[in-house]
Amino acid sequence: MLLRVILLGLLFVLIGRAFWRLVDSVIEGAKGTKRARMRPAQKLVRDPVCGTFVVPDPDRSLTRGGRLYHFCSEACRTRYAQR
Repeated sequence: MLLRVILLGLLFVLIGRAFWRLVDSVIEGAKGTKRARMRPAQKLVRDPVCGTFVVPDPDRSLTRGGRLYHFCSEACRTRYAQR
């Protein structure tokens, strides 16, 4: 009997907590406070070797013929440089 009461109490606590998390999420969404944490979008560029779209990174880039190329990995960068 005591175990049943404890489990029932735990169930009510978990349901109540889930309910209040839902309410907080709805209120936060209505206020728009989550948007402040989002990063601005970045334009993706295409890797000329494998065709993968990547975020431009100066560490994985190469300038050839006055044009800047971005790569998904050091292997793709090396492969392109050997052409």
